[in-house]
Amino acid sequence: MVCLVSRTGRHLQRYDNLGRRQVVGCIPYRFKCSSDGTISDELEVLLISSQKGQKMMFPKGGWELDESREEAASRVSIEEAGVIGNVEASILWYFISKSHGTFYEGHCECERRMYAIIGG
Repeated sequence: MVCLVSRTGRHLQRYDNLGRRQVVGCIPYRFKCSSDGTISDELEVLLISSQKGQKMMFPKGGWELDESREEAASRVSIEEAGVIGNVEASILWYFISKSHGTFYEGHCECERRMYAIIGG
């Protein structure tokens, strides 16, 4: 169960051995539904605007000490996008950190991981 109150501060944040904050993200999606309630095979994927409002992105946030990666992904989807759903799977990704200039590719034990979350 995920707490529905947004967390503040970074006192519970996880950091790797190089001092980088560990982050999880989610890709909220759902199957498209017609006006008569029929569910199709088409997917709708949710993007949110960045804090500065200039870019669209998937919700992401810090992974905290008192939660699993999956719990963190679920919490982030609620806090950042207002989406309640089920964590489906960890997925593969590629990422270039703007702050560190480092290229990451995943499914690894790095500091960033994305999860597919199906919502209603």
